[in-house]
Amino acid sequence: MGKSTHDYQMDPRNATILIDINGDLKRREQAMVSVFDSGFMLGDGVWEGLRVHHGKVVFLDLHLDRLFEGAKAIDLDIGLSRAQIEERISHVLRANGMVDGVHIRLMVTRGLRSTPYQDPRVVVTPATVVIIPEYKQASPETAVSGLRLYTVYVRRGRPDVQDPKLNSHSKLNCIQACIQANKAGADEGLMLDPQGFVATCNSTHFFIVRKGEVWTSTGDYCLGGITRGLLIKLCRMHSIPVFEKNFTLTQAYSADEAFVTGTFAGLTPCIEIDGRVIGDGKRGPMVKRLQDLYKQMIDESVNGAAV
Repeated sequence: MGKSTHDYQMDPRNATILIDINGDLKRREQAMVSVFDSGFMLGDGVWEGLRVHHGKVVFLDLHLDRLFEGAKAIDLDIGLSRAQIEERISHVLRANGMVDGVHIRLMVTRGLRSTPYQDPRVVVTPATVVIIPEYKQASPETAVSGLRLYTVYVRRGRPDVQDPKLNSHSKLNCIQACIQANKAGADEGLMLDPQGFVATCNSTHFFIVRKGEVWTSTGDYCLGGITRGLLIKLCRMHSIPVFEKNFTLTQAYSADEAFVTGTFAGLTPCIEIDGRVIGDGKRGPMVKRLQDLYKQMIDESVNGAAV
């Protein structure tokens, strides 16, 4: 079986977690939504993945900015203020006694529909808000050994088809990309934009390192990644040349290093793309440096330092 940035060690404590569904805490085996829920029926909703570090949700303001922006874009009334969402997150963490090594999936759907139909006018309840906290930490082995990528046929679409900036429940294009990469024996799918330039991966953002410079896509055809944006900021803070630009697979194949970013695992090296070994086939010095700097940024953020 391939690896993933979402590799983690199973934790028996997750069998008894409490999950928040519309403000009510339910045991894992009782946590359910209706078959008429917009998320189940149509993938109609937005979501965020969050990390808890030393008792605090990391970069929560940035994630809530993206959540509310996405909800506004699809005309979804969350029905809760930012403060109310923060309180629900705090409440479910307290109820579970969770303070560290926790990953949260915050999901908001349009609510229950009176009948299986896509028109939002058949929605008959307020939004459904679900908060699932689990004890889940990224595999330290993968952070060193790295991932193998495979370029898939599924492209990142234009915003007039389905805006890639939306962190929506509708992820079928990314799932198709993941399936193709897995069938090819790789760990994750590398996706191109409509012009054939490198865009992003199916569940993470992609970077390469060439001659001391860090490159990533223009961002036009990928989600506004929180970790991606922080990594770019981090490079600028430490005088590491970083560029958002168009580049091709040819340039990616000949990179000195490559890596992906995401909320769950932070930075993960990529050692192979389409059978081409990247650099010397192991985590390089730039990736190691950025991993250390990002960890320091997280520590500072939860300790109240400006980021």
